[in-house]
Amino acid sequence: MYIYPDNLRAKAKLWLWELKDIVVIGVGFLLSVLALAQGLGMLLLVLTVLYAFLSIRMEGASILDFLRCAVCFLFLHQQYYEWKERKS
Repeated sequence: MYIYPDNLRAKAKLWLWELKDIVVIGVGFLLSVLALAQGLGMLLLVLTVLYAFLSIRMEGASILDFLRCAVCFLFLHQQYYEWKERKS
């Protein structure tokens, strides 16, 4: 007997993150521990925890996705407006 998820095209998730995010967080924590052992400070650990918090997915969306869209809309992509005169 096989049990399939409802949506076979959905991305694989583990707890609150996608598997890609779990890999990034795991590598970040590993590098953070190595940096702490060498006495390089806690900056990498703080960045990893911040990424882990921002990449939490609830109902298919994350804060990181929203921030990416906002930066693209405000700074990276040119907005095109076309003005037309209204005829009465």
